[in-house]
Amino acid sequence: MKGNLLVVHGGGPTAVINSSLYGVITEAKQNDKIDKIYGAIGGTEAILKENFLDLGKTNDEKLKRLLHTPGTAIGSSRFALEQEDYQEMVKIFKKNNIKYVLFNGGNGSMDTCGKAEKACEGEDIYVVGIPKTIDNDLSIIDHAPGFGSAAKYIAATTAEIGADVKSLPIHVCVIEAMGRNAGWITAASALARKNEKDAPHLIYLPERPFDEEEFLEDVKKLYDELGGVVVVVSEGLKNKDGESIVPPIFKTERAIYYGDVSSHLSNLIIKRLGIKARSEKPGLSGRASIALQSNVDREEAILVGKEAVKAAVAGHTGVMVGINRIPGQKYKIETSLIPIEEVMMHERVLPKEYINERGNDVTKEFIDWCRPLIGEDLLDFLSFKDEM
Repeated sequence: MKGNLLVVHGGGPTAVINSSLYGVITEAKQNDKIDKIYGAIGGTEAILKENFLDLGKTNDEKLKRLLHTPGTAIGSSRFALEQEDYQEMVKIFKKNNIKYVLFNGGNGSMDTCGKAEKACEGEDIYVVGIPKTIDNDLSIIDHAPGFGSAAKYIAATTAEIGADVKSLPIHVCVIEAMGRNAGWITAASALARKNEKDAPHLIYLPERPFDEEEFLEDVKKLYDELGGVVVVVSEGLKNKDGESIVPPIFKTERAIYYGDVSSHLSNLIIKRLGIKARSEKPGLSGRASIALQSNVDREEAILVGKEAVKAAVAGHTGVMVGINRIPGQKYKIETSLIPIEEVMMHERVLPKEYINERGNDVTKEFIDWCRPLIGEDLLDFLSFKDEM
């Protein structure tokens, strides 16, 4: 008997989350074991409200627009679920003849995916995870869809700001990158360099304790040499005691809100060094930009969406589709199915071999690993400047 499929988005959108949705819908449309293709309109909370939209009725031409649409076409949430909510989900799935459930998201969403799968045991309901995060902090896999586009964005932004600062070398510019406790996006700014003295001149990652005195020493040395300095820092920088380098500005029972790291460090440069400094925080632009979407990222996002459908229909449950890099000179990947308990809430940070000894830059090993993910070359617009 045919069953319905439900796809759910969780957490922050990426530039390619809708590409995975495209992969899910197009694959499900071709499968004779699937009847209706539902989207949960508004994340996990939409499941409990039974706010479902039949995506299978969308024509193919309209579906193609998903590939270049920012945000998430079916909405997302960070809704906090209780244990009884998972039991309620099972009842809702059965009521709506939903046999296949796909959760597309990062660490939190994979935790939800695992808990939902446990609740569905013995109910002939198959639950599969689709990886998604700009932070690239999902464990086990080589990288997650969403990261390649975020990496391309930060590299392009750093290159453009670097060209500006090089043209008028009178200050220090501190760019703040997203990524929470993982420095993958911050590190990707290194792809902006075409020459040794190109921006970024300094990179500071959350995987290393931040040393204020070393930071000021590094900035002063480069300012004296170059006149204009571009620094890229992670929003998750912490001191040697594991505390944010920025004091908290507001607290609730569930969260602590901090000020901007880039503003804090710019002010520090002005106060301690007497050097003009300014901060830049691309913020949500880094995950919303379709103009700088990576073609490699888009194709891989489609692929994992398709593979999730195939896995669920084949009877796999409690797994996430993984991306594995095939060793060799040419960039190639393959997919696999990873037990969800190996992924749930396990945070993957930048390994030490990708960080230089001083802790203010990345290594060539990281650049070689990251470069294929951003797709086509984005730095040709600087070629004229290099020839002058």
